[in-house]
Amino acid sequence: MSKFIDASPEAGKAFYQSFHDKGKVVMLNLLKFKDKADYTNLEELKPEAEISGEEAYQLYMDSTLAELEKAGSRILYYGKSNSFLIGPDSEKWDAILLVEHESVKKFMEFAQSKAYLKKAGHRTAALEDSRLLPTNAIKDYSQTTLSS
Repeated sequence: MSKFIDASPEAGKAFYQSFHDKGKVVMLNLLKFKDKADYTNLEELKPEAEISGEEAYQLYMDSTLAELEKAGSRILYYGKSNSFLIGPDSEKWDAILLVEHESVKKFMEFAQSKAYLKKAGHRTAALEDSRLLPTNAIKDYSQTTLSS
């Protein structure tokens, strides 16, 4: 099975074209952590002691949160995961992350900023595999109450 950590240039272009001028974008991140973070070629970020992939991802989150907020983005949810209720038994994910971005333009500015790129190596060191699925709302149900 192929592993995915970074977007290809083709996927990035298609993402921009599909979501440009369509308002907010919510990114669904599926994350599988390495047992031990791998800081090969990332010596400037490498912690003094060996850490887990999950700990490296927390360093990534801690170091990029301010940049996310500056770009008008926010974390909607970050939680542990494992097996699908509906889905293949062969796929297991350690965590999911939902991040709302003001627009595709703001997301791209964030993802290409020097401040973000300076710390993004923690993500690379942390992840064994990932998926990133951009979405935009079909309908806003946030103010709807469900009746029993």
